[in-house]
Amino acid sequence: MLSQKADHIAYTTRIDRAAARLSLAYILVAFSAFGIAALFGMLQGMVRGGLFELPGWLNYYQILTAHGVLMGLVFTTYFIIGFFFSGIARTTGGSLHGTALRLGWIGFVTMVIGTVMDVVTILSGDASVLYTFYAPMKASPYFYIGTALLVVGSWLAGYGMFASYAKWRREHKGERSPLFVYLAVATMILWQVCTIPVAVEVLFQLIPWSFGWTPTINVLLSRTLFWFFGHPLVYFWLMPAYAAWYVCIPRIIGGKIFSDTLSRVAFILFLLFSIPVGFHHQLMEPGISPAWKMVHVVLTLAVVLPSLMTAFSMFAVFETTGRAKGGKGLYGWFKHLPWTDVRFFAPFVGMLFFIPAGTGGIINTSNQMNAVVHNTIWVTGHFHITVGAAVAMTFFGVAYWLVPALTGRKLTATANRMGMVQTVFWTVGMGIMSLAMHTMGLQGVPRRTAYTTYMDNPEALNWIPWQRVMGMGGGLLFVSAILLIAILIYLAFFAPKGYTEYPIGETDGEQAAPALLERWTVWLSVLAVLCVLAYAYPIMEQIQHAPPGSPGIRTW
Repeated sequence: MLSQKADHIAYTTRIDRAAARLSLAYILVAFSAFGIAALFGMLQGMVRGGLFELPGWLNYYQILTAHGVLMGLVFTTYFIIGFFFSGIARTTGGSLHGTALRLGWIGFVTMVIGTVMDVVTILSGDASVLYTFYAPMKASPYFYIGTALLVVGSWLAGYGMFASYAKWRREHKGERSPLFVYLAVATMILWQVCTIPVAVEVLFQLIPWSFGWTPTINVLLSRTLFWFFGHPLVYFWLMPAYAAWYVCIPRIIGGKIFSDTLSRVAFILFLLFSIPVGFHHQLMEPGISPAWKMVHVVLTLAVVLPSLMTAFSMFAVFETTGRAKGGKGLYGWFKHLPWTDVRFFAPFVGMLFFIPAGTGGIINTSNQMNAVVHNTIWVTGHFHITVGAAVAMTFFGVAYWLVPALTGRKLTATANRMGMVQTVFWTVGMGIMSLAMHTMGLQGVPRRTAYTTYMDNPEALNWIPWQRVMGMGGGLLFVSAILLIAILIYLAFFAPKGYTEYPIGETDGEQAAPALLERWTVWLSVLAVLCVLAYAYPIMEQIQHAPPGSPGIRTW
């Protein structure tokens, strides 16, 4: 039986059934996509390492596209929206605004339709263009329409979150909004803004071109519009993980949020500096002035500031909490953290992975060093420890308490222990695979290629042992993914009924945040100015002095 105090906690932290159902719908689709994507990822690694040969009806670039789209776009977007809806309900009284629920469900249905269209076109062999869908490779128009519906559905869900936020502000005039809500709103604003250019690319370039209504496409413009979206996409993945670090982890470890204001300022800086930076992905691209590339490099490096603020804040929470629990000496606090609690352990390992991931990001952004690793499998290794470790492992840690909290079940000791095993498997698998990718990248091994010996070239033959190591790491990741899915099915449908806390941290005393931080018109105006300065003239040049257009190419 729960104590009276625990009964009170359960009552005051309850999420009503309507909000829980909405959030759970997004979460279940997210992990369904994750499971399929993990299978395709494992097959990729085995094929690339020469350990497995695909049947004739399936090709490498098909599974590469499916893995990227399902893992990078579907899993992350659905999970983020489900997580945010639940946290907004939890911190604004337990329920969602009626408009938020309606828009959430309309967005969900729209996203599912788009997702099904994408999966069908990929598996039918009509869209093996990878998750970047670079022109001039041309997919079925229904792949692009499905992608557009996925984005539009996410916009509708975002509008629902904004409606809940606006309602809370109307009912609590002059009060600081709940920190979780603020971080969710900042993230969804970033998403609403950064998806505009890719929507323009899809609607006005790719769909007409794929239907044959226009014979050619401006490749440079299409790639510029994609990377206008592509780099902030990484922060759309990262910011919900940061939100869990800032708000949920302190409660899990028995501490306090380090600084409410610092958290909000960091998210404003992420919003401002993570969007107008796309040219650092195009440093080797001809047709873009080196001066404009340098502008984007400078803005990219500015994102280091809120990242360091986040690292400082989190380790300050860890140390102060550990010392409050009796930690002595320089590192005595370390052993007082809850290392056997998967809700903390999985995100913490993700944080550690983000240290080399951030270092690799600085290398990729630097013009001279980027020339060495550009278009090699180094980039894939960097991508995986950023998204596949820092982001994914935080999402795993959140899912272990979020799923039972939404279904009214308990996170049992057995599920926690199995979650720890799953986390270790994922950590070892990701470490092995990423190390192999980074090592091969420094040797010049290209990315986006199936198994080949390059006609028995001696240098290429020397790569094969590392490719097999990479494939074995992918095998461990697949085992971890299957274990994760099994645990989440148990927590959703079979664990004992009971109470699992939705952890929302508190600050140490009253911390008043400057009112300016919630004047979104100010920050959106600053963001608009930065985007115009970074992109208006280069895009105008790419339209006025367009290179020769390209017809569609099918490489599979």
